[in-house]
Amino acid sequence: MSIEVNNESGVQVDEAQLVALARFVFERLYVHPQAELSILLVDEPAMEKLHIELMDEPGATDVLSVPMDELTPGTPDKPTPQGMLGDIAVCPQVAEVQAKNAGHSTQDEMLLLTTHGILHLLGYDHADPEEKEEMFGLQRELLEGFTGKEAPSETIQ
Repeated sequence: MSIEVNNESGVQVDEAQLVALARFVFERLYVHPQAELSILLVDEPAMEKLHIELMDEPGATDVLSVPMDELTPGTPDKPTPQGMLGDIAVCPQVAEVQAKNAGHSTQDEMLLLTTHGILHLLGYDHADPEEKEEMFGLQRELLEGFTGKEAPSETIQ
């Protein structure tokens, strides 16, 4: 399993925990053990630039996902094929503000955003109420399974 974290944010982040979380999500969703994921931690100006380039929207956002091989979750009998899952970009500075507003730790917010980004890479979305219920339910289940505690409040609408 190739999970690379590149921290260009200038903020100290528990990168090992983000990698462990990604591995946990991969195992739970039967993603091929050789699938590749890149997690980029960026500051607000860099995130705003990515947000404009990828979504044509101004302002820094919390997390962006860029799928590569359009992989989807597998099953115990048929794991996801090997491939490049994609890249997620997370902004710790935005995460810190959201965490404070939601009443949980910045690290919990980073775990929430990383899980959210990975689920987007696996084809989940929250554009309509049914999709949102499915994605956010799975997000909570994965976070609770990983941390062993109640998942933090969703900060992503």
